[in-house]
Amino acid sequence: MSRRGRGSAPAAGPVQRPPAGALRRTLGVIRPHTGGARLLAGGGLLAVLVEVAARLLEPWPVSWVVDGVIPAVTGQGVPPGTTQLLVGAGVAVLVVAGMRAGAAYLSTVAFALVGARVTTRLRAHLHERLLGAPLTFHETARSGDLVQRVVGDVGRVQEVAVTAGLPLFANVLTVVGMVVVVLVLDPLLALVVVAVLPLLVLSGRTSAKRITGASRSQRTQEGAMAGDAGEAFAAVRTVQAYGLVDHLSARLRGNDAKGLADGVRTKRLTAGLERRTDVVVGAATAVVLVMGGWRVLQGAITPGELVVFLTYLKTAFKPLRDLAKHTGRIAKAAASGERIADALDEAVPERDRSWARPLRRTPGRSLAVDVEGLVVGHPGRTPVLRGADLRIRAGETVALVGASGAGKSTLLQVLLRFLEPQDGTVRVDGHDVTAVTRESLRAATAVVLQDSVLLQGTLADNVRLGRLDATDAEVEDALRRAGLGSLLDVLPEGLATSVAERGATLSGGQRQRVAVARALLRDPALVLLDEPTTGLDARSAAEVLGSLLELSRGRTTLLVTHDPALLHHVDRVVALEDGRLVERPRPAAPVAAAQEVGR
Repeated sequence: MSRRGRGSAPAAGPVQRPPAGALRRTLGVIRPHTGGARLLAGGGLLAVLVEVAARLLEPWPVSWVVDGVIPAVTGQGVPPGTTQLLVGAGVAVLVVAGMRAGAAYLSTVAFALVGARVTTRLRAHLHERLLGAPLTFHETARSGDLVQRVVGDVGRVQEVAVTAGLPLFANVLTVVGMVVVVLVLDPLLALVVVAVLPLLVLSGRTSAKRITGASRSQRTQEGAMAGDAGEAFAAVRTVQAYGLVDHLSARLRGNDAKGLADGVRTKRLTAGLERRTDVVVGAATAVVLVMGGWRVLQGAITPGELVVFLTYLKTAFKPLRDLAKHTGRIAKAAASGERIADALDEAVPERDRSWARPLRRTPGRSLAVDVEGLVVGHPGRTPVLRGADLRIRAGETVALVGASGAGKSTLLQVLLRFLEPQDGTVRVDGHDVTAVTRESLRAATAVVLQDSVLLQGTLADNVRLGRLDATDAEVEDALRRAGLGSLLDVLPEGLATSVAERGATLSGGQRQRVAVARALLRDPALVLLDEPTTGLDARSAAEVLGSLLELSRGRTTLLVTHDPALLHHVDRVVALEDGRLVERPRPAAPVAAAQEVGR
């Protein structure tokens, strides 16, 4: 995955914001998933406006009381209607407090729902995009880092949108509203508040950029740690067998230390920004207190208006402090958003050509395969197939043999459209594979690999991956046809038996036969087998062979193998030599082998 940084010019804002490039890219990946949530977001914004209005109204009942009580305290007598004024002020405080609390509750819930819906769609889109990315992408990406982006980075974007984005927006509106009101009350005092804003902007611009850079580095280190941990857990048997626990743990601690240093740097920068804001706000409050008292003595404003002004100052400066605090959070979200954007940019799915059409097939009918002058290889390398020719008749089983690295599995990848021909053509049922959709081609194909991966779930769940709408009866029939009837009969929970991750609770032979059952359930027209018996003992290999014969019966089958025992059960043998396909004689089946398969 890319680790490159992005340009980051600071965005304009009331105080400071993280670099525009990072934030713009984050908003860019979120925006397409806001459909259907905009009405709810509009309601949340309306609630925010009501909350801001309540904040602006809060100090005025206190102002009424101060201006109404001072004449009585100074011996001027109690003005008429003072009792009603006091009662009215108390009621007003309760009404405003209730209005603010209700609006804050509604806006928080509304934006939480919007955040959950948008990020759920974003996570699903990112997950789908990564799963559908070309194999060349996954050959260089680390699965742990991809998981970190799908789970951790998307989660951070959601968290900050609710815990920082909403308060930030409300605080900005509050500051703007209060500046307007104090300008009306006393323009001279209002200049103090207005003068503070540029100071805070200058204080935060550099810090925001540095916070985003540190957060980006921290998320990269966390992704590296996730990659290391995922690889170690996937190879835990090898790790323990070679005594690598301490070595890999030390490597993880090293990456963790780098991430911790970046995390501390982020905290230090954020804390410094907040404390500088506190100093500037304190200085402004002192100036307003002195100048405000002087303006009261001059008769320019009433004592109650000074109270309103000081309350506004305190209320307005709290959002200013919060803006500094939320800058760090938003910077972290922008760093995570950049990682999501990078993944979406790089994991570009392969698209069918504009003229591609679905491959039409009749149930029970096999497909012929024609390969002519095929040249293919990985980008930047010498082609492994150089002018290969092969014809497989419908229903025929052909074995493909050759040295390791000769390109046998590469040919299977071309048939599955994982790799594209550099030259030559590949036809299935007379259609160029580049002229049919990948989905329809793969739907007509079943694959059994050397290491068949099973997912955590039930036995039925894993077989049903071949055809998701299959009934339990069809799943059981496929398992029995694959030679697992005896296993089903002894399992207490039958099809509902849990299968551990990667099928760890089953033997190698059982995993392969589950994969064969999955392929049988698919009822494919084309079967691709890639070293299906490698690594199995003789008995397990013989059992898997029986299920493979059931799978290939009447179906076009291409078998890649190094196992001589499998060559006795194919129609033809083709060898891959120097990038070309050469016909080889099929060996006769030994009597002992035939008897073993017949048992």
